[in-house]
Amino acid sequence: MTQWSAGGRSDAPAVDHLRSSGAYPHDALLYEKPEQVVAAAVPFLLEGLEAGDAAVVATSAATASVLRDAVDGDPRVHVLERGDVYRARTPTAITTFRQLAEQRAAEGVVRVRIVGEVDFGETERDWLEWQRYESVINKALADWPLWGLCVFDARRLPETVLESARRTHGRVVTPEGRADNPDFVAPADYLRSLPIPVEPLERTPPRLWVRDITDFIALRHTVAAALATVDAPPDAVEDYLLAIDEMTSNAVRHGKPPVSLRLWVGQDRIVCSIDDHGPGFDDPFAGYGPAHGDDLSRGGMGLWLARQLCDHVDISGDDDGAHVRLTIRLP
Repeated sequence: MTQWSAGGRSDAPAVDHLRSSGAYPHDALLYEKPEQVVAAAVPFLLEGLEAGDAAVVATSAATASVLRDAVDGDPRVHVLERGDVYRARTPTAITTFRQLAEQRAAEGVVRVRIVGEVDFGETERDWLEWQRYESVINKALADWPLWGLCVFDARRLPETVLESARRTHGRVVTPEGRADNPDFVAPADYLRSLPIPVEPLERTPPRLWVRDITDFIALRHTVAAALATVDAPPDAVEDYLLAIDEMTSNAVRHGKPPVSLRLWVGQDRIVCSIDDHGPGFDDPFAGYGPAHGDDLSRGGMGLWLARQLCDHVDISGDDDGAHVRLTIRLP
């Protein structure tokens, strides 16, 4: 069997440098056989334990089973349900990893090493959300005591996802060991390069069109009435209304009038587009955490909430202003 290496000792000085510089060690392994995961991940985890790190596995059930067997069920290697870590919405996954780091730090652990395997979903739309995530966490987790080894099944995943893995990880793991990734793209540049997907519903007449928003209370009642007959869980609709509230408020506060809202209801999703005539903004990391960090009293939570409450949040801008599109799936 080809020997793959992802151990920590051989490049510990490089890792210390990364940590001191505020970078998130973010490694990628594209594998074709389970043996390649074992050869890379087991030394990574066990050598971390020897160094005082915590060892966590958050992968598919099949990969987790292989790794559990390979470490002989070592109880120090914590196996988490992938669905509990990589939630349906990417900001929640970021929050989960930060909480994990906080918990382990409170126990005296220096750092958490994670073998992760994202469930990219079945559609190109889902793939795009997780492509964004893989790039965003290079910044979102930079100040946290975490080290990620992300594994990608090259037999199963589409080439689009595999290519994104090559672009979003600072280092790659190969049979020769761990090395800097020459294909890595700076996160801000990569995020700006991703397309805003076309939404076919936007080519159809909307169920609701408010052309100039001036009264937030009236708007909420109007949108709620438009969604009253939608066959969806009440909690999901209420969350969606909150996301719309937050985004229209942001548009009025930071954009220029008129601020408009259009709403579509399709067979499997609800789409809301909010447009203003201001300069927009160009922060590809916006909304993946509170704008002012842990100080929630300063506000800046609108887009962060929207990303957690909606399945897709798309932001774009042009000479006409800023455009925000909120989408939730229907069961």
